[in-house]
Order: sequence, then structure tokens, then C-alpha cells
Amino acid sequence: MSIDQFSSRLIAWQKIHGRHNLPWQNTQDPYAIWVSEIMLQQTQVTAVIGYYDKFMGRFPDIASLANATQEEVLQHWSGLGYYSRARNLHNAAQAIMDEHDGQFPQDFEQIQTLSGIGRSTAAAIASFAFQQNQTILDGNVKRVLARHYVIEGWTGTPKIEKQLWALAESLVPEQEMGAYTQGLMDLGATICTRSKPKCELCPLKSSCQALAENKTKELPTSKPKKTIPQKQTTMLLILDGNEVLLEKRPPSGIWGGLWSLPEISMQDIASEVALRRFGLDVEAEEPLESIQHVFTHFKLEILPQPLSVTNRPLQANMPNTIWLQIEDAIGAALPTPVRNILLNLKR
Repeated sequence: MSIDQFSSRLIAWQKIHGRHNLPWQNTQDPYAIWVSEIMLQQTQVTAVIGYYDKFMGRFPDIASLANATQEEVLQHWSGLGYYSRARNLHNAAQAIMDEHDGQFPQDFEQIQTLSGIGRSTAAAIASFAFQQNQTILDGNVKRVLARHYVIEGWTGTPKIEKQLWALAESLVPEQEMGAYTQGLMDLGATICTRSKPKCELCPLKSSCQALAENKTKELPTSKPKKTIPQKQTTMLLILDGNEVLLEKRPPSGIWGGLWSLPEISMQDIASEVALRRFGLDVEAEEPLESIQHVFTHFKLEILPQPLSVTNRPLQANMPNTIWLQIEDAIGAALPTPVRNILLNLKR
């Protein structure tokens, strides 16, 4: 199949069978496209839609996002995960206001200088918002190309990724870049899926080498498996009546900038930590059932340890801590497992 046939078939298929009514489609607003592309990194479309509508309702433009506090941005991101994405969005919005007079840059190289925007995300924004001929290479596109052209080897290695970038650039059409880019995304998300691909519905099935060689299940090559480390922590559920003590996490790292329950190691004695760190007299209750939370690189076992406050001295607020009613705490910028602990407590 020639390059022109690859792109023309994909464009024709997208116009009839592709997705056309997602909340971030049918616009050339680079801000709306940018927010959606960041949210869609490592997150399924179905999970993103509700968060996108809520986020755009509160931050409808670059200025409103830039002028918000990081805590409020994180609160509207809470539950979507990979919180560095939200911090990068916020930082980039402020940079756009300061360095680009509030206008999203159109230059492809300048777009990539913004926090959290790599080559593929910049290409998607440039294609959809500015009709530039820039190619994307996200996970869906890697899968389509690896199967269609039988490219073996894990797509995350520099050698294979370089090969895929060169191939993706060679396939870029001269016209209708938006439909082509959307078609690549749609094909990978709805037809050329990781498992049980619908090859009979694929517009490229007649030229797909993996289908011809019966290698669809083998490609793309899986990432070499590594044992995922298991970590443990105890979260202190410090309760004074219907109020719970939250502690702000450091600005970077896991759950950076979010409110959370204070953490201690499994070896520490919870009541002594509460007295030493927060100046509180407490009585320890039976620990709640532990929960598992899976990150990209490790698993975390969380043991919630309830502590009832028996003496809460009148003192100035401790830095980076806050007492909230449980109902109010549930709506704060919390990591998902912490919110689930509080929801179970409320029930």
C-alpha cells in the first residue's frame, strides 16, 4: 500500500466511522484541545469525559487556569490520577500568560517548551488547532503501525521508537491533517485494540502485514515484565468528633500538592507520632482493613489507623495541616485511596 492509500483510506474511514461528538471535538480552540490531550495521557476516554466537563466548567480559558491556585486545580483533577499532569497544566498556563501574552503559541517548537507537553502531544494540538502537518505517536498509533508494518520489539525502546517516528512522519498526508490524526487515534482506540482487535472492520485490513502473517496477537511486542515492588504505609485517621486532620503532601512526588492523611511507617507507634508531630493526645482504635493501591512502578498497601483525639490544645494552626469536617474533606483535593477511606468512614 502506498503512503497516499494509507492516509486516504484512514481519512475516509474516520469521516464515516470515527468519533465526532467527544466534548473536546468540533473546536479549534488550542486550550480546549490541550486540556483534553493532557487528560487523555494514560487515561481512557470514558474516564476522562466527566473530569473534562467539570474542569472546563471551572477553568474555561487559559487566564482562569493561570489565576487559580494549584490547590484548586488539583481539587478539580482529584481522582483522575497522575497529578503531575495537573501541576504541569497549571505551570504552563502561567507561562503562556507571562511569556506569550495569554495566547497559546502556534510555533511547534514553542509548544514543546511548555510544561508537560512532549512531541506527540504538541503534534496533536498543532494538527487539531492549527492544521499543521505534524504527526503523533501515542500508544494507540504505535500499536497500529507495529501491526500494519510488522515492527517487532518493545515500542518503548529508543531504537524501535525512532523507527516508528520515522515511519509515522513518512505517512503524513499533505491535506486533511485533522481527520488523519483523529483517524489514527480512533482506529487504535476502537478497532486496532490491544486485545480482541476488530480486524474485519479495519479500513487497512487488506494491507495489514500482521493480519496476513497471523501476528496480530503478538504485536506490538509486550514490555519486558519486571516484578512490581510492594510497599507499605500506615495512614493516621486522626478524628476529633466529626473533624479529620489532613496534611499537605510535598509539592513534587507521589500525590504532590494534595491533601492526605498523615503517614507513618508500619514500625512507628501511631499515638506517639500524633503527640510528637501534632501535639495531640489520642487513643488508638482498631486499625481498619488495609487497602491496595497500584501505581505505575509499585504497589502500595495502606493501613488506615483511626486515632480519637482526647486533648486538642488551643494553638496556632500547624503548617501544612488542616482540620475539616469529614464531608468537606471528601470534596478536597485528595488522592483516590484517601477519599475512599473517608467515604467508607462516613458510611
